[in-house]
Amino acid sequence: MNSRKLQSNSVQFDYFSENFMRFEQDYYAYSTMDTPLTFITDDILLAMSEAQINYFRLPASKAKDNKNHYFIFKVKMQENNKQVRTYEYVRHASAY
Repeated sequence: MNSRKLQSNSVQFDYFSENFMRFEQDYYAYSTMDTPLTFITDDILLAMSEAQINYFRLPASKAKDNKNHYFIFKVKMQENNKQVRTYEYVRHASAY
């Protein structure tokens, strides 16, 4: 088993929460990317996990308003399994 697969099993979004639905709404409100969010969530999670950061940046070149957009998450450890981290969406911020 490769480390990328192992890593993907230890991080996740809180997919069925209101927070994740807000993340989807915010993402689609600003993104011009043709790829649906569903197809890139694993890549987003792995990038945040490997870089040990709690945000995802949508670059200005991929945004409707040509601004950088940051989607900020709170990282929570699962109580029953400390090996699994859940990324809970907190808010959106933008900058030039």
